Amino acid sequence: MEFQFLGSEAAGPTLRLDHEEFAYAGKFVMSSTGKTVTREEGTLVGAVAFSEDTTDPTAVRLRYVTVRERCRGEGIGPRLLRFTAEALAEEYDTVEIAVNNPIAYEACYRAGFVYTGEQAGIAELRMCYAPFDRDDERYRSGFLPFRERDLPPAHERLCDRYEESAPPAVVDAP
Repeated sequence: MEFQFLGSEAAGPTLRLDHEEFAYAGKFVMSSTGKTVTREEGTLVGAVAFSEDTTDPTAVRLRYVTVRERCRGEGIGPRLLRFTAEALAEEYDTVEIAVNNPIAYEACYRAGFVYTGEQAGIAELRMCYAPFDRDDERYRSGFLPFRERDLPPAHERLCDRYEESAPPAVVDAP
């Protein structure tokens, strides 16, 4: 698997993704965000869009993450997120992401992000990149806001599974 930093928002990279295979495909056409991608045997299988935080020039926010439909569940998302965060952490003091469901929360945790205890936007949990700052209780507390929502069965099962167990390990940086 090949991971690539396409450029910062200043470079204006764009991607044309098939909307039937990638969630948020239209967001990657915009040139106002930086992008990273991963390919398998030359085929694009995942992408991340990011931009500098408008209120803090020392912070960057990961805006959109997408993995090809047929490749979901293979750990591509967490590895691509880790690759992106590692690259951006060299330039920014803070790398953040906001998640709106337990599956995204777990994927980000596996990539090295931790729950800040804050919510952003509409029903989104703020997470920051801190791969060596692991705390079981803080990890489990991130599932509590999701418990207050009507969740699809797969999301419910994920919340049930991690209420009492240890957090998943952080993936290695590619």
